[in-house]
Amino acid sequence: MPTVLACGAWLNNTACLLQGDQAVWSALHGDLADPAACFALKTSSALILQGLSATVSAVAHDLHPDFFSTQLALQLAAELGVPAIGVQHHHAHIAAVLAEHGVQGPAIGLALDGVGLGTDGTAWGGELLRVDGASCERLGHLTPLALPGGDRAAREPWRMAASALHALGSNADITPRFAPLVGESLAAGVQHMLARGLNCPPTSSAGRWFDAAAGALGLSVRQTQEAEAAIALEQAATRALRRQPDLLPLPGATIDADNRLNLLGLVPHLLAAQASANVAHVDAAAAGFHLALADALARWARAAAHQHSCRVVCLGGGCFANRILSERVVARLQSAGLTVLRPHAHSCGDAGLALGQAWVAQRLLMRAVPLSPLKEFEPCV
Repeated sequence: MPTVLACGAWLNNTACLLQGDQAVWSALHGDLADPAACFALKTSSALILQGLSATVSAVAHDLHPDFFSTQLALQLAAELGVPAIGVQHHHAHIAAVLAEHGVQGPAIGLALDGVGLGTDGTAWGGELLRVDGASCERLGHLTPLALPGGDRAAREPWRMAASALHALGSNADITPRFAPLVGESLAAGVQHMLARGLNCPPTSSAGRWFDAAAGALGLSVRQTQEAEAAIALEQAATRALRRQPDLLPLPGATIDADNRLNLLGLVPHLLAAQASANVAHVDAAAAGFHLALADALARWARAAAHQHSCRVVCLGGGCFANRILSERVVARLQSAGLTVLRPHAHSCGDAGLALGQAWVAQRLLMRAVPLSPLKEFEPCV
């Protein structure tokens, strides 16, 4: 088998060398917004290559051209005279699971996280995929939400709740609802941005949907740590399920004709719970959101498995660190007779992504397609 070095993604970066079926990991470098993490990745990659007896056949990386990990991969590939192979972020998440479990055949993948660049140039993060080695087909995705203010929306969950209100056709409600939390000027500004579509790129991210739910329930207005809003939402749901284990999912999650999983129907229930000013109601709505999302994901994946004659479903991406979500999805899929695979030896989030990058690149090389140095590929369509 070809030997491939993968440089990982942006958040929680690690590098991975895949030699045959043996993975050699670097240390966890952290987020590449930190120059020290970039230096550590460069140093780790050099040390891995120095200790290698075999010849590296390619260097794999994320599709995002601005990531330091991508730029380093291109540099290393040029120095080694081998191809640089770009692997779509969510394809890599599912491939990491397949690599860990040694699965060679096709599988359905649910890849849920905060963000990853899609092959269409938009921000993905709630993806239903069919993965077969180096091949990846996007079967469906979560209904996109606008990101008012771009990356700033990922740090301010109230903006995602405002985006969901706008998507429901209730743009005029944004300022009166959020002005008491963030000020009238800022709330009105976001309302205007959404109405005009100014600096509001779309995303199918499951992580941003968790933010929207936390923002709608008043559990998080601004977050200073990664996944802070999602953790607050899970904690509220956990409290509710401890009090009342037989809570029902919120109604309103649907799958549309384009195979998009639409969660907008859940939002009015979240807003009503927040308006009640009752902590128990808020917690119950948080639990109902989790259960509704998990059940809808299971239905979605089960239908795809049936349609494509797959018996294996892989769960990847940082959102599956959420215990309520992952356990409910697994239980629902297993009850349908499907084999469900999750990461065990590595993180379900970006810290485990490099293995998937290397595995996809390895299989692309094994197709015996002639590759030229520095040629980039986008295996997921």
